[in-house]
Amino acid sequence: MSDSEAQPFSPLAHGIVTVEAAGRTYLLLGTAHISRESVDSVEAAIAGAEIDHLVVEIDHQRYQSVTQKRDWSQLNIFEVIRKRQAFLLLSNLVLSSFQRRMGIGTGVTPGAEMIAAVQAATTRGIGYTFGDRPVTATLRRAWAKTGFWGRNKLLASMIAAAFSREKVSEEDLARLKEQSELEAMLQELADYLPSVKEVLIDERDRYLAQSIFESPGQQVLAVVGAGHVPGIARTLQLLAAGEVTVDKAELEIIPPPGPVRRILPYAIPLVVAALIIWGFFRGGVEGGLQSLLRWFLVNGTLSAIGSAAALAHPLTIIAAFAAAPITSMNPTVGVGFVTGLTEAFLRKPRVEDFERLNDDVVSIRGFYRNRLTRILLVFFLSSIGSSIGTFVALPMLF
Repeated sequence: MSDSEAQPFSPLAHGIVTVEAAGRTYLLLGTAHISRESVDSVEAAIAGAEIDHLVVEIDHQRYQSVTQKRDWSQLNIFEVIRKRQAFLLLSNLVLSSFQRRMGIGTGVTPGAEMIAAVQAATTRGIGYTFGDRPVTATLRRAWAKTGFWGRNKLLASMIAAAFSREKVSEEDLARLKEQSELEAMLQELADYLPSVKEVLIDERDRYLAQSIFESPGQQVLAVVGAGHVPGIARTLQLLAAGEVTVDKAELEIIPPPGPVRRILPYAIPLVVAALIIWGFFRGGVEGGLQSLLRWFLVNGTLSAIGSAAALAHPLTIIAAFAAAPITSMNPTVGVGFVTGLTEAFLRKPRVEDFERLNDDVVSIRGFYRNRLTRILLVFFLSSIGSSIGTFVALPMLF
């Protein structure tokens, strides 16, 4: 007889937080997504606890991507760029890179405990629910609710995380699951990027709590990241008491840009055009041409440097130089649209690029070697260069 059969299952022994609300019992098992210990705890909880339903902190799309090696062969990079989804795709690949590299340090695939939970529940005939918000909605809401400087800080954090060589051990993960460590991390995130913390943590706490609350059964086990447990526990109590309501559909809506963000793409071109025209009035034809030349040289050069940093094709670099000063004056078309499509045309992704994509995203060398990810880097870095060029050139026009 095994130890699990000889001894009654103890939620406390497995770090499970129990919430009794409205005559139902909710068992919240906090995990670390790349921890072997978390996988073992999940399997033991489902085998030993008397539960009626399981809720896992993952959406159906992500579950499909972690249980089946994603087939990228049907991806049309031209359509991705044309539909303005290049940054969203790059963000997904960067996050995938970060999680996979962290998993290398522990030998556990990111999300392994969620897969183990679903498999164990299926074996026992227990129903389960994918309780998390779609990752695309989370990323788009985080981007939409972040200001200009916050976006730059978010991009810098993502790039640093994607290309960091730091590895995480099981000891590090065990420490991070402690409440004091989690509170310190969440407070640091809230101070650094409050709007991102709201979307990534607070909103998902409410979304997950509602998924758990509306699931069937008297005793429900929820397998969630350890950082979500306190927020979910509080929200469950409030939901049971009728003190709050959570509209999951509303939490999936991408908020429209505020008035400043709507006006800015049109205001900057108007200011630039006004300054160039002023140059003609102030200094005649020579003065106006000098202003125009400054604008083209600064904006075009910095965008071209961004393209070159992505190791773009020489013709793409020339396209960045020529297009950036013009697209910066058009709020509907960015230079990344031009450079991305140009690079995709000149260096079309090969079959091997799609086949290697899952492996290439775990290293800087892989990002540059793979034509698909290099197109995304060209799109991103040329856009960043043009944005910097706009703010550098503006005071020069005075």
